[in-house]
Amino acid sequence: MATYKKRGYKPKTKAEKEVELEDGSATAEVFKTLDEGASKTEAWVEKNQKFIMGFVGIVAVALLGYLAYQNFIQEPKQAEATNEMFQAQTHYVQALNSTTAKDSLYNLALNGSAGKYGLIDIADKYSGTAAGNIANYYAGMAYLNLNKYQEAINHLDEYSGDDEATGPLAKGAIGDAFAQLNQPEQALKYYVDAATMKTNEVTSPRFFLKAGIVALELGQTSKALEYFNTITEEYKDSEEAEKAKLYKGQAEAMQ
Repeated sequence: MATYKKRGYKPKTKAEKEVELEDGSATAEVFKTLDEGASKTEAWVEKNQKFIMGFVGIVAVALLGYLAYQNFIQEPKQAEATNEMFQAQTHYVQALNSTTAKDSLYNLALNGSAGKYGLIDIADKYSGTAAGNIANYYAGMAYLNLNKYQEAINHLDEYSGDDEATGPLAKGAIGDAFAQLNQPEQALKYYVDAATMKTNEVTSPRFFLKAGIVALELGQTSKALEYFNTITEEYKDSEEAEKAKLYKGQAEAMQ
C-alpha cells in the first residue's frame, strides 16, 4: 500500500540539492549537467507515457475481449461491467492517440459519457470483477496524464496485474507520480518494485534506470551502482544500457 508524506512536509529544492553536491563531490558539476538532461522527472513521465501508448493500443481490445469471453455467461456482473467498460476504454485509447483533445478525452474516460459509466464509477461499482480491476489501471494512467498525481496513485495502488506489462507499468507509474510529488524515497521503492516484479527486456531495464537515478539523487551511491550494473550486465542490448554506463561512471566517481 502506498504511503504519503504528512501535511507540511517541505522537500529540499533542486537548487539546495545541487549546492550539497557541489560541496561534497568533485564530480558534482558533471553530474548536474547529466541530471538536467536525462534524469528530469518530467522526461521520465513522458517516456513512460509513450511506452504505455504503444502497449495499450495493442492489448486493450484483446483484454476486453478476453474478459467478455471468459465471464459473459458465468458472471452477469462481470458481463455488465465489461459492457460499461467499452465506451470508457474507447475514450481512453482516443486520448492516447489524440494530438489536440487529450485532456477532454481523458476526462470523458474517467467520468463517462452517453449514459455509460466512466472508469471511476466502474472501478467503484464493479469492484472485485476483472473489469473493475483494469478500470483502476486505466483511471490511474489517465490521472497521471492529467498531472493529478495523488489520484493516479490511489487508483494504481488498487490495481492488481500479474501480466508482463501492466503490473510493472502500474508500479512504475506510481513511482513517477511520487517523483512528481517530490517524494523520492517512495519513488525509488516503486521503481525497484516495477523493475523486479517481472523480469523482461522492456520494463526491467527501464525502471532499474529510474531507480538508479533516484538513488543517486538521494546519495545512495551503492544502490545506484547495483541498479546500473544490473542493466549493463543483464540487459546489455536494451535501450537503457548506454545511459546506464554513463550514470555508472558518475556513481563510481562520487564514491
